[in-house]
Amino acid sequence: MEVGLVGKPNVGKSTFFSAATMTKVEMASYPFTTIDANRGIGYVTHDCPHGELGLECDPNNAPCKDGTRMVPVKLIDVAGLVKDAHSGRGLGNKFLDDLREASSLIHIIDISGSTDGEGNPCEVGEHDPEDDIKFLEKEIDHWLKGILKENWGKVSRKIEVSGAKIEKVIYDQLSGLGISEGRVVNALREMESPDEPAGWDDEKLFELAQKIRKKSKPLIIAANKADICGPGRIEELKDLDYPVVSTSAEYELALRKASEKDIVDYTPGAKEFTILKDDISDEQKEGLKKIRDFMEENDGLGVQRTLEKAVYEMLDMIVVYPVEDENDYTDKEGRVLPDAYLLKEGSTAEDLAFKVHTDIGEGFIRAIDARTERVIGGDHELSDGDIIKIVSE
Repeated sequence: MEVGLVGKPNVGKSTFFSAATMTKVEMASYPFTTIDANRGIGYVTHDCPHGELGLECDPNNAPCKDGTRMVPVKLIDVAGLVKDAHSGRGLGNKFLDDLREASSLIHIIDISGSTDGEGNPCEVGEHDPEDDIKFLEKEIDHWLKGILKENWGKVSRKIEVSGAKIEKVIYDQLSGLGISEGRVVNALREMESPDEPAGWDDEKLFELAQKIRKKSKPLIIAANKADICGPGRIEELKDLDYPVVSTSAEYELALRKASEKDIVDYTPGAKEFTILKDDISDEQKEGLKKIRDFMEENDGLGVQRTLEKAVYEMLDMIVVYPVEDENDYTDKEGRVLPDAYLLKEGSTAEDLAFKVHTDIGEGFIRAIDARTERVIGGDHELSDGDIIKIVSE
């Protein structure tokens, strides 16, 4: 599972990526700073069970800070998108090729309106950010439609001659895009389509592409650069079909860097921070005051909240803690609550076994709910926060 950061050039995508992952990337105020996709690990937060259990955890794959578990998630920051990218303009082909790997999308826009449609700087408020949302939808829809149309004659004949199910044939055609057959089925159900696919024209294929995009690439809007414009700009987007989070990636990155240097105590996603050092410059004090004021007005800085909405709400993920010893909640090395994994809501104990390791999944015998000490089968549906022991051959 990967979360893709998308948007036109110069809206703060790379800053958002750096803030979320603390990975150093090139950032500059001109288009196409990002050419090759940046990849890194961000984290979504989850209440660690160690407090409830009266234990001290010893994390392995997911750090814990003050009772908050940081569960890893892959992020990909793709090249900036420009108009007609689906036709190969700009870095369009590169952008769309990278996009195929993302399970959900965070569309980062410049809510201040200080970058034009091409990503060039302009006066604050000069550009309407809603135009950027519409154009991203259009580019992805045209891209998907182009893939569908390329072999539609063969597809329609295969369905007509062999009696193959249309959803299976379309799914095969879109293989490699991270789109499940179930998503295709759901998209087709919403269409009033001709009985014979051979009769589908460009308009019908574009409609199918739109519905597949909405089902398979759920999107959330990060209204970035909110620190340089008034809160009223966010209200202008309230009627969109997407969740919108007001963000300042620049402030988030600054605060995380300050935390690394022990200047402040800050947990990503928190709504406040504590200054730890008195011997900081007046410039640093003023900068931290601006960040604090924005956090109070904005209910945080938005970066972490956006990422968590993309994972927990858009992808319906839960967090599960596998252990080797259900009595002491440890792995074979004695680490308490060592790992935390993201799984799709509705996942089973057997799904968790395969997540831990393919061999463990293939040798699955049973599982044990560590809290209740109850034996559960492979088809048992897991709940958020479960602590599970897997018994395998």
